[in-house]
Amino acid sequence: MNQNCRHCGAPLSREFLDLGFAPPSNAYLEPAALSAPEVTYPLRLMVCDTCYLVQTQDYTAAESLFDKDYAYFSSTSKSWLAHAAAYTNDIVERLGLDHDSFVVEVASNDGYLLRNFAERGVPCLGVEPTISTAEAAEKLGIRVLRKFFGESLATELADADEKADLVIGNNVYAHVPDINDFTRGIAKLLKPNGVVTLEFPHLMRLVEFSQFDTVYHEHFSYLSLGTVTQIFAAAGLRIYDVEQIPTHGGSLRVFGCLEKSPLEQMDTVAKLLAEEKRRGMDTAAYYGTLQESAERVKNQFLEFLLDAKRKGKKVAGFGAAAKGNTLLNFAGVGPDLLPFVCDGAAAKQGKYLPGSHIPVMPPSILQEKRPDYLIILPWNIADEIGKQNTHLAELGTEFVTFVPSVRIWGAQS
Repeated sequence: MNQNCRHCGAPLSREFLDLGFAPPSNAYLEPAALSAPEVTYPLRLMVCDTCYLVQTQDYTAAESLFDKDYAYFSSTSKSWLAHAAAYTNDIVERLGLDHDSFVVEVASNDGYLLRNFAERGVPCLGVEPTISTAEAAEKLGIRVLRKFFGESLATELADADEKADLVIGNNVYAHVPDINDFTRGIAKLLKPNGVVTLEFPHLMRLVEFSQFDTVYHEHFSYLSLGTVTQIFAAAGLRIYDVEQIPTHGGSLRVFGCLEKSPLEQMDTVAKLLAEEKRRGMDTAAYYGTLQESAERVKNQFLEFLLDAKRKGKKVAGFGAAAKGNTLLNFAGVGPDLLPFVCDGAAAKQGKYLPGSHIPVMPPSILQEKRPDYLIILPWNIADEIGKQNTHLAELGTEFVTFVPSVRIWGAQS
């Protein structure tokens, strides 16, 4: 099919990764829906030979992905809450934010982050289009606009004298179909000396650590610092600092400002840009290795499950996460090999994973089932989940992850 780059408009012809067909990764199914047809879409990545933006093949609108039943709640993860609190402490001190400041978080989810600013008396606003998570934030006393963010909404806020000292976007930049409109919105919303911080998984880590399971339809773009620098510049913004952080298997936190801001660019930016260039991220050859790595992981996953079944071992999953759904659907795994997956989010319990139709159960059932192997699908928080389930290890359960390679620990560790 014909498709142009979402940033620079160049025609796309280079395929980066093909994971077959899958339903949207967060489209969890109610029991009644199991007998109805399930819509799937191609899950493929293309890379632009001009600006090197990696992007999913176009197929549907964001409104159909992030609807009222969207089931991802950020507050489910204790490590993510700690990450948010640490960020708040740092940025409040760094920017000198107080009761006269104004903070806007785009994709504010269930208030996991803004509640830290509210507790400090810093005025804040969340922008969150999904009803379920917006309601959770509002119950914390956080003001939320239930809309998608872009240049139009930013103009409305600016015209209402609600420009921001700080705009935050954690794990949303990759989720927007029109990344140029979104970035222009940031520029429109910032005060003259305002700052934006964006966190997103680093494409370099995805490629070099075979993190193919972070690919799903809700992720429209996969980003390097070099490409984001170009996108920012086109919107009248510039990156003045960058941090490499461990979240989601390796992410970037970029600090941006308006082009004419007096903020000076830190050495961190030039150093990371040089590192990306040294690794070849601005060459076509760099993007030719991930398919083979993905298929290797898929085969190891299937071999493990089939071997466990032959030996009569009991297997369960933990974490009804989007990355887990990508792996399960790419491998074609169903309840015959993985009978159930546990998750602490009440919004997912009692439902079924999209595509695989594996039931989602509360973690309390693990004490009764006592699996021989607990496959942790969100490998980025595997150690946190392992610590939460040390009682299972004491009963003989071993924990397993498959990305970037097989890791087994627990009972015999």
